[in-house]
Amino acid sequence: MTPAERRRLLQVARAARARAHAPYSKFRVGAAVLDDRGRVHAGCNVENASYGLTVCAERNAVAAAVAAGAKRIRAVAVVADPAAVPCGACRQVLTEFGGPASEILLGGANGAVASATTIGALLPRAFSLPGGRATSRR
Repeated sequence: MTPAERRRLLQVARAARARAHAPYSKFRVGAAVLDDRGRVHAGCNVENASYGLTVCAERNAVAAAVAAGAKRIRAVAVVADPAAVPCGACRQVLTEFGGPASEILLGGANGAVASATTIGALLPRAFSLPGGRATSRR
């Protein structure tokens, strides 16, 4: 990923964070994914009074990418205050559409990178079905 792509991902994730619907936890998260065609798709967390119906920013960004026709993602930026890693469900979804080497940028509220890692480092033994896209390391 180029430095310009990194800046753009963080910028889009930060803007998405400002639109998060988090009336219960007050923990606003924005995410942006870079797809296989170089397009950036945003998502924010959307909470629900029935907490189990809450959807994370990362999964909303992936859903936006899929709705736009993306088949794969190359990278993701997640912006929160404080910086936070994707939950287990998001890690699995990111693995499904990315690969072990797909980069994950974790940023604070100011949009600066707090740390960087890969999907494979966050979910080293991802679940996959035979012939599925997720890469298992079992």
